[in-house]
Amino acid sequence: MAEIRTFEKPGPVETDWADAISPIEEIIEEARNGRMFILVDHEDRENEGDLVIPAQMATPEAINFMATNGRGLICLSLTGERIDALGLPLMASQNASRHETAFTVSIEAREGVTTGISAHDRARTVAVATDPTKGAADIATPGHVFPLRAKDGGVLVRAGHTEAAVDIARLAGLNPAGVICEIMNEDGTMARLPDLVAFAQKHNLKIGTISDLIAYRHRHDNLVRESAVQQVTSAYGGDWMMRVFTDETQGAEHIVLSKGDLTTDEPVLVRMHALNPLEDALGLGPAPAGELPRAMQVIADEGRGAVVLLRDPSMKLAAGGRVSPQILRQYGLGAQILSALGIHRMILVTDSPKPKVVGLEAYGLSIEGTCPITRGE
Repeated sequence: MAEIRTFEKPGPVETDWADAISPIEEIIEEARNGRMFILVDHEDRENEGDLVIPAQMATPEAINFMATNGRGLICLSLTGERIDALGLPLMASQNASRHETAFTVSIEAREGVTTGISAHDRARTVAVATDPTKGAADIATPGHVFPLRAKDGGVLVRAGHTEAAVDIARLAGLNPAGVICEIMNEDGTMARLPDLVAFAQKHNLKIGTISDLIAYRHRHDNLVRESAVQQVTSAYGGDWMMRVFTDETQGAEHIVLSKGDLTTDEPVLVRMHALNPLEDALGLGPAPAGELPRAMQVIADEGRGAVVLLRDPSMKLAAGGRVSPQILRQYGLGAQILSALGIHRMILVTDSPKPKVVGLEAYGLSIEGTCPITRGE
């Protein structure tokens, strides 16, 4: 490999690690040139990292490097369009995993492989799965490669390594697909940023962050647009300014109810609410009854704030069906809406603990604290 690049010796404070992070433009260039790189959520010393390489550059040598040095599960990030073209169903119809990573059934190339697990065989499977001239007939299931379905809209919708790998490959002008592998230490623990910096130095790899990728895409792309605005009067809190934002990726409409000037320096009360008709309109389900009207009253009492009502168009109206607040609240569409409203510092109206949201700073947003919904009772 090329000569190892050096970094300033990191210190114990997480901001001291910033010099180990490469600008996202350099990461895109690495991808364009077929070089592997490391992605972390943010330059926080507790972050885990993935090895990433554009799928069309995934040679047997690259797969072997991931298996030998990365040690984690080797996965293939694909667009939803490509997953559908290959006819791959999700591994689980109800995704209950912590980060809701969208695994499909595992795959194998139908021809040109032996056991399927060798570096050559997995590289062959990746090549077939990403070849636009190949289809479902060229893939067998189950197998030894684990496809992941990236969200339409990429990291601006979900701040995950799956979406980041696809986004970076696309931005590099390559097939929008990537091979990723979590990095583990020799003792089997997950490598954190101090370990990842040493790993990058040893193998001459660059480290990029999903947060920087979100900021880069936020400067160049926008997935939401304001499509309507009007004054409304509600039984909960009186007069509100209602805005409708349209999601350009799925066409879903999200509603914002606001009071007062949201653009001043003081923190703004914000309620991020994942709409569920069965719970919000009919009072069905496990969520506490009346959360939304009580949150509206909290903001009305303050005289300043916003209620962001996020809709999940994929939600099925069935008993027990739940909107995933983790996806809707923590990822990009809601953040883009808040940014469009001119909000920078917010206090979340919630009875839950203060969340840690990946990439929030990329939108110029920060969570200053929380305000309980019970205050509105």
